[in-house]
Amino acid sequence: MLPVFETAPVLLLLVAVLAYLLGSVPFGLVITRALGLGDLRTIGSGNIGATNVLRTGNKGAALATLLLDAGKGGIAVLLARAAVGEDAAQLAALASFLGHLFPVWLGFRGGKGVATFIGTLLALAWPVGLLVCATWAATVAISRISSLSALVAAASVPVWLLVLGRADSLALAVLLAVLVWQRHATNIARLRAGTEPRIGAKT
Repeated sequence: MLPVFETAPVLLLLVAVLAYLLGSVPFGLVITRALGLGDLRTIGSGNIGATNVLRTGNKGAALATLLLDAGKGGIAVLLARAAVGEDAAQLAALASFLGHLFPVWLGFRGGKGVATFIGTLLALAWPVGLLVCATWAATVAISRISSLSALVAAASVPVWLLVLGRADSLALAVLLAVLVWQRHATNIARLRAGTEPRIGAKT
């Protein structure tokens, strides 16, 4: 189901632009450069997310990237909700997520969006966000494969929304989950081939 949009289109457009710009901040790249760890895009998978930051061997940098990537999505949602309303909050979730995937600062070549996705969910409906985090953590514990954990967590979102009676966010969640899966196309191919690296691997 779709949320009810009642806010003026011009205001929604402003929210979308600001949320996109916030989401497009490439924290993984900024942190690794600030710490002298090199250009993240030339390390490991070349992704700008926390999993690839971990491949630099700096766990603190990886944790900071995870929190900041999640935080930018959550903050975008919370600010939009407080300033405008629930329709703007859902739009901010989408815009910040797209900002991470397609950041203007990096020629629209960004990350896979898992942390930002979870951050938006925690802000939109925290019980759903916590259940998704638990799903991700359980899959990590069993498989030790970051991409598989992300895929399972993303696929679980519509289920948790329906279980907790948040069908108003279902359309947004399905769209974001589909984008997460699309961004993991190469990972899915490696999972099928049995060659996907486990967490902590340097390559």
